[in-house]
Amino acid sequence: MTFENLRLIRDVVHHRSVSKAARLNDISQSAASQALQEAERELGVPLFDRSTRPLTITPAGKLYAEYCRDVLRRHEEVRASLDSLSKRASGVARLAAIYSVGLSEMSQIEARFAARFPDGELQVSYLRPERVWEAVELDQADLGLMSYAESSREVIALPWRDEEMVVAVAAQHPLALREAIVAQDLDCETFVGFDDDLPIQDQIERYLRDYKVNVDIALRFDNLQMIKEAVAHGAGISIMPERVMREDIEQGRLVGLRLQPAELFRPVRIVHRRRKVFSDVTAGLLAMLREEEQTNAA
Repeated sequence: MTFENLRLIRDVVHHRSVSKAARLNDISQSAASQALQEAERELGVPLFDRSTRPLTITPAGKLYAEYCRDVLRRHEEVRASLDSLSKRASGVARLAAIYSVGLSEMSQIEARFAARFPDGELQVSYLRPERVWEAVELDQADLGLMSYAESSREVIALPWRDEEMVVAVAAQHPLALREAIVAQDLDCETFVGFDDDLPIQDQIERYLRDYKVNVDIALRFDNLQMIKEAVAHGAGISIMPERVMREDIEQGRLVGLRLQPAELFRPVRIVHRRRKVFSDVTAGLLAMLREEEQTNAA
Protein backbone atom coordinates (compact mmCIF):
# COMPACT_ATOMS: atom_id res chain seq x y z
CA MET A 1 0.00 0.00 0.00
CA THR A 2 1.58 3.30 -1.12
CA PHE A 3 1.30 6.66 0.59
CA GLU A 4 -0.70 7.84 -2.45
CA ASN A 5 -3.27 5.09 -1.85
CA LEU A 6 -3.42 5.88 1.86
CA ARG A 7 -4.19 9.52 1.02
CA LEU A 8 -6.82 8.43 -1.48
CA ILE A 9 -8.63 6.22 1.05
CA ARG A 10 -8.45 8.96 3.69
CA ASP A 11 -10.01 11.45 1.25
CA VAL A 12 -12.73 9.05 0.07
CA VAL A 13 -13.80 8.47 3.67
CA HIS A 14 -13.71 12.20 4.45
CA HIS A 15 -15.79 13.25 1.42
CA ARG A 16 -17.76 9.99 0.98
CA SER A 17 -17.11 10.37 -2.75
CA VAL A 18 -14.70 8.53 -5.04
CA SER A 19 -14.91 11.20 -7.74
CA LYS A 20 -14.04 14.08 -5.41
CA ALA A 21 -11.17 12.16 -3.82
CA ALA A 22 -9.88 11.35 -7.28
CA ARG A 23 -9.86 15.04 -8.23
CA LEU A 24 -8.07 15.98 -5.00
CA ASN A 25 -5.39 13.39 -5.70
CA ASP A 26 -5.09 14.30 -9.39
CA ILE A 27 -6.02 10.87 -10.75
CA SER A 28 -8.90 9.59 -12.84
CA GLN A 29 -12.01 8.18 -11.21
CA SER A 30 -11.38 4.77 -12.78
CA ALA A 31 -7.84 4.70 -11.36
CA ALA A 32 -9.20 5.65 -7.94
CA SER A 33 -11.86 2.90 -8.09
CA GLN A 34 -9.23 0.35 -9.09
CA ALA A 35 -6.97 1.39 -6.19
CA LEU A 36 -9.86 1.02 -3.73
CA GLN A 37 -10.74 -2.42 -5.07
CA GLU A 38 -7.12 -3.54 -4.75
CA ALA A 39 -7.04 -2.31 -1.15
CA GLU A 40 -10.20 -4.25 -0.32
CA ARG A 41 -8.81 -7.42 -1.95
CA GLU A 42 -5.57 -7.04 0.00
CA LEU A 43 -7.40 -6.48 3.29
CA GLY A 44 -10.08 -9.08 2.62
CA VAL A 45 -12.93 -6.83 3.81
CA PRO A 46 -15.19 -4.26 2.11
CA LEU A 47 -14.35 -0.66 3.04
CA PHE A 48 -17.33 1.01 1.32
CA ASP A 49 -20.91 0.26 0.38
CA ARG A 50 -21.07 1.52 -3.21
CA SER A 51 -24.81 0.97 -3.55
CA THR A 52 -25.60 4.21 -1.70
CA ARG A 53 -25.07 7.86 -2.60
CA PRO A 54 -23.12 9.29 -0.92
CA LEU A 55 -20.96 6.26 -0.13
CA THR A 56 -21.59 4.45 3.12
CA ILE A 57 -18.37 3.75 5.00
CA THR A 58 -18.27 0.28 6.57
CA PRO A 59 -16.93 -0.18 10.12
CA ALA A 60 -13.81 -1.68 8.55
CA GLY A 61 -13.50 1.38 6.31
CA LYS A 62 -13.69 3.75 9.26
CA LEU A 63 -11.05 1.74 11.12
CA TYR A 64 -8.75 1.62 8.11
CA ALA A 65 -9.19 5.34 7.39
CA GLU A 66 -8.00 6.11 10.92
CA TYR A 67 -4.98 3.90 10.27
CA CYS A 68 -4.32 5.85 7.04
CA ARG A 69 -4.43 9.16 8.90
CA ASP A 70 -2.07 7.85 11.58
CA VAL A 71 0.46 6.54 9.06
CA LEU A 72 0.39 9.74 7.00
CA ARG A 73 0.76 11.87 10.12
CA ARG A 74 3.71 9.77 11.31
CA HIS A 75 5.30 9.97 7.85
CA GLU A 76 4.97 13.75 7.98
CA GLU A 77 6.54 13.87 11.45
CA VAL A 78 9.52 11.79 10.34
CA ARG A 79 10.11 13.98 7.31
CA ALA A 80 9.92 17.11 9.44
CA SER A 81 12.39 15.61 11.92
CA LEU A 82 14.79 14.73 9.09
CA ASP A 83 14.53 18.31 7.83
CA SER A 84 15.44 19.54 11.30
CA LEU A 85 18.58 17.43 11.30
CA SER A 86 19.91 19.46 8.39
CA LYS A 87 20.02 22.51 10.73
CA ARG A 88 18.84 24.89 8.03
CA ALA A 89 15.44 26.26 7.13
CA SER A 90 14.90 24.66 3.75
CA GLY A 91 12.07 22.89 2.02
CA VAL A 92 8.56 23.89 1.03
CA ALA A 93 5.95 25.73 3.07
CA ARG A 94 2.41 25.43 1.68
CA LEU A 95 0.14 28.37 2.45
CA ALA A 96 -3.55 28.63 1.50
CA ALA A 97 -5.13 32.07 1.73
CA ILE A 98 -8.45 33.71 1.05
CA TYR A 99 -8.44 35.91 -2.05
CA SER A 100 -8.53 39.23 -0.22
CA VAL A 101 -5.30 38.51 1.68
CA GLY A 102 -3.65 37.43 -1.54
CA LEU A 103 -4.69 40.54 -3.43
CA SER A 104 -3.82 43.00 -0.69
CA GLU A 105 -0.54 41.78 0.73
CA MET A 106 0.73 38.37 -0.35
CA SER A 107 3.53 39.99 -2.32
CA GLN A 108 4.85 41.50 0.93
CA ILE A 109 4.56 38.17 2.75
CA GLU A 110 6.43 36.43 -0.07
CA ALA A 111 9.17 39.07 -0.04
CA ARG A 112 9.65 38.77 3.73
CA PHE A 113 9.71 34.98 3.47
CA ALA A 114 12.32 35.03 0.68
CA ALA A 115 14.53 37.39 2.66
CA ARG A 116 14.31 35.33 5.84
CA PHE A 117 14.45 31.83 4.30
CA PRO A 118 16.54 32.01 1.09
CA ASP A 119 16.75 28.18 0.95
CA GLY A 120 13.00 27.74 1.39
CA GLU A 121 10.13 27.73 -1.08
CA LEU A 122 6.71 29.24 -0.40
CA GLN A 123 3.81 27.72 -2.34
CA VAL A 124 0.64 29.82 -2.15
CA SER A 125 -2.87 28.94 -3.26
CA TYR A 126 -5.87 31.30 -3.17
CA LEU A 127 -9.19 29.77 -2.18
CA ARG A 128 -12.63 30.51 -0.75
CA PRO A 129 -12.69 30.38 3.07
CA GLU A 130 -14.23 26.91 3.27
CA ARG A 131 -11.66 25.57 0.80
CA VAL A 132 -8.80 27.03 2.86
CA TRP A 133 -10.11 25.11 5.85
CA GLU A 134 -10.50 21.93 3.80
CA ALA A 135 -6.97 22.24 2.36
CA VAL A 136 -5.52 22.46 5.88
CA GLU A 137 -7.72 19.68 7.24
CA LEU A 138 -6.71 17.32 4.41
CA ASP A 139 -3.03 18.31 4.65
CA GLN A 140 -3.00 19.90 1.22
CA ALA A 141 -1.70 23.06 2.92
CA ASP A 142 0.46 23.46 6.03
CA LEU A 143 -1.04 26.80 7.06
CA GLY A 144 -4.13 28.74 6.10
CA LEU A 145 -5.14 32.39 6.31
CA MET A 146 -8.92 32.75 6.45
CA SER A 147 -11.69 34.81 7.99
CA TYR A 148 -14.21 33.74 10.64
CA ALA A 149 -12.40 30.52 11.56
CA GLU A 150 -13.01 28.77 14.87
CA SER A 151 -10.97 25.89 16.27
CA SER A 152 -12.29 22.34 15.88
CA ARG A 153 -11.19 18.90 17.00
CA GLU A 154 -8.82 18.60 14.01
CA VAL A 155 -7.86 22.20 13.24
CA ILE A 156 -6.73 25.06 15.47
CA ALA A 157 -7.41 28.72 14.64
CA LEU A 158 -4.82 31.20 15.93
CA PRO A 159 -5.43 34.96 16.20
CA TRP A 160 -3.87 36.98 13.41
CA ARG A 161 -5.75 40.27 13.17
CA ASP A 162 -9.17 41.91 13.35
CA GLU A 163 -9.75 44.17 10.34
CA GLU A 164 -12.01 47.20 10.77
CA MET A 165 -14.84 47.23 8.24
CA VAL A 166 -15.96 50.49 6.68
CA VAL A 167 -18.56 51.67 4.19
CA ALA A 168 -17.17 51.60 0.64
CA VAL A 169 -18.57 54.14 -1.83
CA ALA A 170 -17.53 55.36 -5.27
CA ALA A 171 -15.67 58.65 -5.35
CA GLN A 172 -18.65 60.37 -7.00
CA HIS A 173 -21.25 59.05 -4.54
CA PRO A 174 -23.01 61.75 -2.42
CA LEU A 175 -21.85 60.04 0.78
CA ALA A 176 -18.21 60.32 -0.35
CA LEU A 177 -18.06 63.86 1.02
CA ARG A 178 -18.55 62.55 4.55
CA GLU A 179 -15.70 61.46 6.81
CA ALA A 180 -17.78 59.14 8.96
CA ILE A 181 -21.39 57.97 9.06
CA VAL A 182 -23.78 56.17 11.37
CA ALA A 183 -25.70 53.03 10.51
CA GLN A 184 -28.95 54.92 9.82
CA ASP A 185 -27.25 56.80 6.95
CA LEU A 186 -27.28 53.52 5.01
CA ASP A 187 -31.06 53.14 5.10
CA CYS A 188 -32.62 52.59 1.64
CA GLU A 189 -29.21 52.67 -0.09
CA THR A 190 -28.51 50.37 -3.03
CA PHE A 191 -26.09 47.75 -1.70
CA VAL A 192 -23.53 45.36 -3.19
CA GLY A 193 -23.29 42.34 -0.91
CA PHE A 194 -21.46 39.06 -0.52
CA ASP A 195 -22.99 35.71 -1.35
CA ASP A 196 -25.43 34.84 1.42
CA ASP A 197 -23.52 31.66 2.37
CA LEU A 198 -20.45 33.62 3.48
CA PRO A 199 -19.94 34.50 7.17
CA ILE A 200 -19.04 38.10 6.37
CA GLN A 201 -22.51 38.64 4.86
CA ASP A 202 -24.12 37.17 7.97
CA GLN A 203 -22.18 39.63 10.13
CA ILE A 204 -23.15 42.60 7.96
CA GLU A 205 -26.83 41.61 7.92
CA ARG A 206 -26.89 41.21 11.71
CA TYR A 207 -25.40 44.68 12.06
CA LEU A 208 -28.04 46.20 9.76
CA ARG A 209 -30.86 44.38 11.57
CA ASP A 210 -29.58 45.55 14.95
CA TYR A 211 -29.88 49.17 13.77
CA LYS A 212 -33.14 48.53 11.86
CA VAL A 213 -31.53 49.54 8.57
CA ASN A 214 -32.94 48.30 5.25
CA VAL A 215 -30.81 48.24 2.13
CA ASP A 216 -31.64 47.23 -1.43
CA ILE A 217 -29.19 44.48 -2.39
CA ALA A 218 -28.64 44.86 -6.12
CA LEU A 219 -25.71 42.49 -6.61
CA ARG A 220 -23.92 39.71 -4.74
CA PHE A 221 -20.44 38.33 -5.26
CA ASP A 222 -18.25 35.75 -3.55
CA ASN A 223 -15.08 37.85 -3.43
CA LEU A 224 -14.01 41.35 -2.44
CA GLN A 225 -12.38 42.21 -5.74
CA MET A 226 -15.66 41.92 -7.66
CA ILE A 227 -17.49 43.91 -4.99
CA LYS A 228 -14.88 46.68 -5.14
CA GLU A 229 -15.24 46.86 -8.92
CA ALA A 230 -19.04 47.04 -8.69
CA VAL A 231 -18.88 49.82 -6.10
CA ALA A 232 -16.27 51.76 -8.08
CA HIS A 233 -18.57 51.65 -11.13
CA GLY A 234 -21.52 53.04 -9.18
CA ALA A 235 -23.56 49.85 -8.76
CA GLY A 236 -24.11 50.60 -5.07
CA ILE A 237 -22.33 50.92 -1.75
CA SER A 238 -20.92 48.11 0.38
CA ILE A 239 -19.27 47.26 3.69
CA MET A 240 -15.84 45.67 3.62
CA PRO A 241 -12.49 45.60 5.45
CA GLU A 242 -10.72 48.95 5.12
CA ARG A 243 -7.39 47.14 4.71
CA VAL A 244 -8.29 45.66 1.31
CA MET A 245 -9.39 49.10 -0.01
CA ARG A 246 -6.18 51.02 0.64
CA GLU A 247 -4.81 50.89 -2.89
CA ASP A 248 -8.20 51.81 -4.36
CA ILE A 249 -8.50 54.74 -1.93
CA GLU A 250 -5.02 55.98 -2.87
CA GLN A 251 -6.01 55.80 -6.56
CA GLY A 252 -9.21 57.76 -5.91
CA ARG A 253 -11.48 54.92 -7.09
CA LEU A 254 -13.13 54.33 -3.71
CA VAL A 255 -13.77 56.18 -0.48
CA GLY A 256 -13.86 54.40 2.87
CA LEU A 257 -16.25 55.89 5.44
CA ARG A 258 -15.78 54.85 9.03
CA LEU A 259 -18.90 53.76 10.87
CA GLN A 260 -19.57 55.48 14.18
CA PRO A 261 -19.29 53.74 16.51
CA ALA A 262 -16.77 51.29 15.01
CA GLU A 263 -18.40 47.93 15.68
CA LEU A 264 -17.65 45.81 12.63
CA PHE A 265 -14.40 43.88 12.40
CA ARG A 266 -13.50 40.93 10.18
CA PRO A 267 -11.51 38.33 12.17
CA VAL A 268 -8.70 36.80 10.10
CA ARG A 269 -7.04 33.73 11.58
CA ILE A 270 -4.09 31.41 10.95
CA VAL A 271 -5.28 27.80 10.82
CA HIS A 272 -3.34 24.56 10.94
CA ARG A 273 -3.95 20.96 11.91
CA ARG A 274 -3.61 20.06 15.56
CA ARG A 275 -0.60 17.91 16.45
CA LYS A 276 1.03 18.82 13.16
CA VAL A 277 4.83 18.72 13.26
CA PHE A 278 6.17 21.55 11.11
CA SER A 279 9.32 21.57 9.07
CA ASP A 280 11.76 24.32 10.00
CA VAL A 281 10.70 26.49 7.08
CA THR A 282 6.98 26.10 7.87
CA ALA A 283 7.60 26.81 11.56
CA GLY A 284 9.52 29.89 10.47
CA LEU A 285 6.64 31.06 8.29
CA LEU A 286 4.20 30.63 11.18
CA ALA A 287 6.48 32.61 13.49
CA MET A 288 6.82 35.34 10.87
CA LEU A 289 3.03 35.64 10.53
CA ARG A 290 2.55 35.66 14.31
CA GLU A 291 5.01 38.54 14.58
CA GLU A 292 2.48 40.76 12.78
CA GLU A 293 -0.30 39.66 15.15
CA GLN A 294 1.88 40.55 18.15
CA THR A 295 2.75 43.93 16.58
CA ASN A 296 -0.92 44.72 16.00
CA ALA A 297 -1.78 43.80 19.59
CA ALA A 298 0.97 46.01 21.06
